Amino acid sequence: MHPHRVMALLNPPQSHFELSCATEVFGTAPQDEPPRYSFGICAEHPGPMPTTAGYAMLIDAGLEALEQADTVIVPGWQPPGAPAPPAVTAALRTAHRRGARIVAICTGAFVLAQAGLLDGRRATTHWRDTARLAAAFPEVHIDQDVLFVDHGDVATSAGTGAGIDLCLHLVRSDHGTAYAAQIARNMVLPPHREGSQLQYAAQPTPAKADESLAPLLEWATSRLDTRLTLDRLAERAGLSSRTLARRFTEQLGTSPGQWLLGQRIDAARVLLEQTDLPVEAIATRVGLTSAVNLRRRFRAHLGTTPGAYRRTFSQT
Repeated sequence: MHPHRVMALLNPPQSHFELSCATEVFGTAPQDEPPRYSFGICAEHPGPMPTTAGYAMLIDAGLEALEQADTVIVPGWQPPGAPAPPAVTAALRTAHRRGARIVAICTGAFVLAQAGLLDGRRATTHWRDTARLAAAFPEVHIDQDVLFVDHGDVATSAGTGAGIDLCLHLVRSDHGTAYAAQIARNMVLPPHREGSQLQYAAQPTPAKADESLAPLLEWATSRLDTRLTLDRLAERAGLSSRTLARRFTEQLGTSPGQWLLGQRIDAARVLLEQTDLPVEAIATRVGLTSAVNLRRRFRAHLGTTPGAYRRTFSQT
């Protein structure tokens, strides 16, 4: 089976931050793992391309490279909202009709909108540019409060950090949670942030060192098989339940309950991929109490069943 072909479509001046999101996730295989992706870059006009960092990149491939791509990524577009050349939007539409997955990181969403790939659909971009995107493309349903939106064939993300979240999400969809976690670990990143989390903290004041949730999160993830209520988490953190909930919103953009459910589902996915444990045993081990509850949560969050997920991603 050949590696999944990922091609980034660049435009001058190219933002190196957004491009690096895709490069790190899709262009580097974890140690001792065969490459699951091949990664390349292309542009309408090959040759030297200026970047926002001040250096130039040499682009070897033109738009014809998109003809063989399984995934096409538009990693930002400068300036945001600038008209994309007709050849570029036509190439994106052709790739999409052929079955390629089309992905925008940050302001790349403007190009997907110009190509008509977001009409009648939810999409997002950097919070700073959501109003501009909504005004320019009223047929697109802009969600300014999420990290990314994935429709399967088309996906958009917020800023640079959310672009990494989206790329890791796509790897999980392609190859499972364990493989995506290896990539995240190599990047020294948390393996999973839900796309529905907020783009930025409700209060921008940075947390003091003694207010960080990191020790509590580490403690909780090592005890998923136990009953972890909001009151128990608050007691462990030495906070009131209300203060803890506020800290979760400020630092993670989600509630304690939603964060905990996401951790339980991720842990179940890894066990389904890497063990032959019965579904009932996995449900108990991750704190979801029963196979019925695990199946219900899987269906709601992933649109599949534990059995179907295991058949797709099992490594045993």
